[in-house]
Amino acid sequence: MKRERRLYNPPMSSTDFVSVLRSCAPYVHAHNGRVFVIAFGGEAAEHPGFDQLIYDIALLQSLGTKLVLVHGVRPQIDQRLRSQGLEPRFVNRLRVTDRPALDCVKSAAGSLRMDIEARLSTSLASTPMGGARIRVAAGNWITARPVGVRDGVDFLFTGEVRRVDVDSIRQVLDQERIALLSPVGYSPTGEIFNVRAEDVATATATALGADKLVFVTPSSPDRWRSADSTGDAGQLSAPEAEQLLADSTLDGVDRVYLAAALAATRGGVKRVHLVGQDADGALLRELYTRDGVGLMIYSDADYEATRDATIEDVGGVLALIEPLEQQGVLVPRSREQLELDIQHFNVIVRDGMAIACCALFPFPQNQMGELACVAVHPDYQRAGRAGALLKRVEAEARALGLRQLFSLTTHTPHWFIEHGFRKGSIDELPMQKQRLYNYQRNSLVLVKDL
Repeated sequence: MKRERRLYNPPMSSTDFVSVLRSCAPYVHAHNGRVFVIAFGGEAAEHPGFDQLIYDIALLQSLGTKLVLVHGVRPQIDQRLRSQGLEPRFVNRLRVTDRPALDCVKSAAGSLRMDIEARLSTSLASTPMGGARIRVAAGNWITARPVGVRDGVDFLFTGEVRRVDVDSIRQVLDQERIALLSPVGYSPTGEIFNVRAEDVATATATALGADKLVFVTPSSPDRWRSADSTGDAGQLSAPEAEQLLADSTLDGVDRVYLAAALAATRGGVKRVHLVGQDADGALLRELYTRDGVGLMIYSDADYEATRDATIEDVGGVLALIEPLEQQGVLVPRSREQLELDIQHFNVIVRDGMAIACCALFPFPQNQMGELACVAVHPDYQRAGRAGALLKRVEAEARALGLRQLFSLTTHTPHWFIEHGFRKGSIDELPMQKQRLYNYQRNSLVLVKDL
């Protein structure tokens, strides 16, 4: 019997394999049925990893996302112009499209669109798309108008998006097809205009109310920011991104992508992702891991929020404190007890997962409060989150009329001292707490005046 030939893959332990699948599961559920607009420039089509990008896009569709693809053709147009002895002309990073350039636009867009469709039609068992049956549809869904004359320059057949045929695109998505858009638009009088792919993607994502807009960029977006930039490594709020655009020395192409991302957030798209084309699997890693590998710009305030804990947070808080209980850092607390005490907890939640917590247990008769169960997920430590929770607890304590905070610790006294606590004595604790003090554990008493 002839044996089936298989592609070689680096070995992965069964434990790692299961762990990877489980970590992706929340995102598989969250993204199912969601509308994503994914845009990539013509540079990505010439990159050696283009086939892998297409395979990953096909996998996204197989996982239940509704996809709109927008491709660019900037380098392909330039190549065709130069092959005719013509030099591409840009003014303020916008192409001036005369008649010969428009012919190159039509040729390049049609050729690349068919190439993408052919790749998405792959279903050979020897490829990652083995068994896939990806259906693609394209159409005249972008109505455009001429850019006209700006600063004395006539941009001729360069256009801008006037309207997106949302109903037709939604029909395609409802049929479980991928909608494929080229960077061209059509006028009611039958004219064809060259439109920037970034503008097509932004206008389409805004008009559809897309859940995500993803730009695959020539350079790696995680290098865009300076060392003193605000925000986390892979995430920026929309105001932080606006500041980055105003202050940074990004090159022209990167500025175009960042400006397009911000235009989308202003248009109501809550999450815009920028991922570099060089990293293998960057698209999947960005969308199916908690912190991704690119740069996410978010306009929804709930992406990372500090708030009072609810009963739904019990599981997340347990996941934070159980490792510390096993290490002896925290006193073990049963789930039942945690459910009774959950109203005393504060949490920081990032994209639905609790990444930090603490509790305030008031002793109003002594005008004191206990700061307890301070825990931060290992991946999010050393970023000031514990300090932010402490400030929140201090404000709550003052609102309750408390004058002092105390905490019992065996492992982290220096953190408390650095945040204004002093070493105290057991005698300073409320009598109720003194009676429960564990002399075998011999915890240090830290006290802070409010």
